[in-house]
Amino acid sequence: MDESKPVPAPVHPGEKRGCPGDVEVEAAMTKRARVEEENDNGAPRAAMSDGEEEEEDGSSESFADMMKHGLIELDVGICKYVSDHKGFSGILKERYSDFVVHEISKEGKIVHLDDLSIPEEVQEAASSAPAEENPTTDSSVLTEEQKKQLEELQLFKNKESFVSIEGDESKDKRTLVHKAIKTQFPGLETKTEEKDGRKFIVAYHAAGKKAQAAPRKHFWPKNRGSFCHFVLYKENKDTMDAINVLSKFLRLRPNMFSYMGTKDKRAITVQEIAVLKITAERLAHLNKCLMNLKLGNFSYKNHPLKLGELQGNHFTVVIRNISGTDAQVHQAMTSLKQTGFINYYGMQRFGTTAVPTQQVGRAILRNDWKQVVDLILKPRPGAEKEFLVRCREEWARTQDPEAALKKLPNKRCVEGQLLRGLCQHGKNNIVTAFGLIPRNNRLMYVHSYQSVVWNTMVSRRIDAFGLTAVEGDLVLRGTKAHILSEEEAKSHSIHDIVMPLPGFDVIYPTHHVGKGYREMLSADGLDIDNMRHKIKDYSLAGAYRRVLIRPSNVSWEVIQYDDPKISLVHTDFEKIEKKPAPVFNKEGKYRALRLEFSLPPSTYATMAIREVLKLDTSIKKQTQLNTTWFN
Repeated sequence: MDESKPVPAPVHPGEKRGCPGDVEVEAAMTKRARVEEENDNGAPRAAMSDGEEEEEDGSSESFADMMKHGLIELDVGICKYVSDHKGFSGILKERYSDFVVHEISKEGKIVHLDDLSIPEEVQEAASSAPAEENPTTDSSVLTEEQKKQLEELQLFKNKESFVSIEGDESKDKRTLVHKAIKTQFPGLETKTEEKDGRKFIVAYHAAGKKAQAAPRKHFWPKNRGSFCHFVLYKENKDTMDAINVLSKFLRLRPNMFSYMGTKDKRAITVQEIAVLKITAERLAHLNKCLMNLKLGNFSYKNHPLKLGELQGNHFTVVIRNISGTDAQVHQAMTSLKQTGFINYYGMQRFGTTAVPTQQVGRAILRNDWKQVVDLILKPRPGAEKEFLVRCREEWARTQDPEAALKKLPNKRCVEGQLLRGLCQHGKNNIVTAFGLIPRNNRLMYVHSYQSVVWNTMVSRRIDAFGLTAVEGDLVLRGTKAHILSEEEAKSHSIHDIVMPLPGFDVIYPTHHVGKGYREMLSADGLDIDNMRHKIKDYSLAGAYRRVLIRPSNVSWEVIQYDDPKISLVHTDFEKIEKKPAPVFNKEGKYRALRLEFSLPPSTYATMAIREVLKLDTSIKKQTQLNTTWFN
């Protein structure tokens, strides 16, 4: 898993559910019961993005102030450990470079960016193209003044929407200019226009709002695979943001790209991407002008990538300012390697802002649409961007969606999408209005509720029976769950046991923990025997998830350093740039634990780290640690 954007939901009165007693239940995520596998970077993406796409707007309170109202692990059912070592403190993700994620391909290979060259087959294919498609690039065809204008256009410094260059009567010479512009200034497109009997080459920014023409059709050899696969290295940017940037520069729709999993923002991540009929040469040119992104390891194949095809992710994590002794670290890491950790849904599953996502999910499942709107739009405690505060206050005062919408400078946030839906469809048609929020975001509310339930029930299971398989537990046989008899339980370990997410197509443990599902859903006004929703999207079939996960490829070292601002990981990009690896001072002022491990999809690295530190991984607690350290 990568981590998601870190601002969890606030605690609301009556919503804290301790462990192991007063806990909350949740339902499954898929249309058909299955062994749960997420389609992202080893962890499902965080719930909602309300307001997070907006620009900063005058919040007077600090991030630490905002976190006073954040969730902690106990609030979402996370409260048990499997190891008996003594925990120690440390700072997780103090810098985004402290969290490095490499995708593991479906062939089981860890994906690296280590080659920026264009493959030979591209060059050979290009030589077979018509002459007008492959002229020799000659920088002398452009004057220094023209180069300056084109560079300003490329970097959005030129307020004009295009640069016009008078062309030669010869088509071959004009082609040279076209090629020179595209080669030397990635992101620019060109076309030829005629005015007063003279021909002009017009260059314009492919990502600009005033792009004047569709990109020209490029020659594509029949013997070349239709999809260009490449490795995307990105820093502090999530996968969809990165793809949107590439789409703008290449003038493509984002759905022309495919990938096996999404990677979240606050990290350095490396993953494979595929794009339809874009040459490696065009992609490689983008390396000259992209920030925090690098493309390489190009190849052509006849197939796109599919979500969920990855085998997992390999993590390199730095935990700074650790307090544990070398002996404590060794004991903790040995336990992680040999026993593993409880496969909890991590904190990022439960929202990235102050929206109480599991409450919204519960309201959806109960068909309480008035409460859905109220939870998303009503004023809430904690610091928020000023425009969101004004929007919520307007809604609370007037219940007028048009008036509240006008308070938002950008309408793409969840609040904006819901208000726009209410404007279009009216307050008496909330279901349709809510449908304007993208489907994945809507389902994330329900998934958040489901995940709290699973976490809580697993905590009860560990509390009741420890790390031993018992009669009434569930194991998978193929994709179906089987209830263990007393005799069968003797031949199984805790690593075989699964627990269900509630739904209409799963079975439950037959011991007393299984009965808790019904009690919890009933307390939330839900019927465990009727998990079909009148709106198909919210009908919950159920899924099964392993109770314990044992990481593979586990290694670790304790390092010491003096400068808290330096990177402690040698990244793929630094290696390509031939930058030296970090040098550590054995007598350094600070100590850090650098660990590596691999996880299958749908598991959270933060939960593995939690088992090592025995420390709350919530943003609220981590912010308090950071504040204490730096102050």
